Amino acid sequence: MIEAVLNILVGLLLLAGALFSLAASIGLLRLPDIYSRMHSASKAGTVGSGLTLIAMAIHSGDLGDATRALAGVVFFLLTAPISAHLLAKAAHDMGYPLWSKSLGDEKRAKDTDGESDQLY
Repeated sequence: MIEAVLNILVGLLLLAGALFSLAASIGLLRLPDIYSRMHSASKAGTVGSGLTLIAMAIHSGDLGDATRALAGVVFFLLTAPISAHLLAKAAHDMGYPLWSKSLGDEKRAKDTDGESDQLY
């Protein structure tokens, strides 16, 4: 009985992870600018990968494998948002344009007012 419930749970987690990964890949293809695409890839891709790794941790039955899978989830959650932010900041600093229908560019307005976003 418990094994059947765990198998159903693993299947649902894999399905949810696959749907989030699909949403991330559709976002990469359909969204208009690099910033929106990066947002889609980092957020939905992280959730999809995390759900898949959690499913693997439950299904493995081995403490070592489960620990490594959960460490991977923590690693994804800690690094993906930070790396996406830094990549978007670098793309903005290099001059990649926003989507033409964007409402505003607060970072560019802040930079032209003489303020700096650097910490030093």
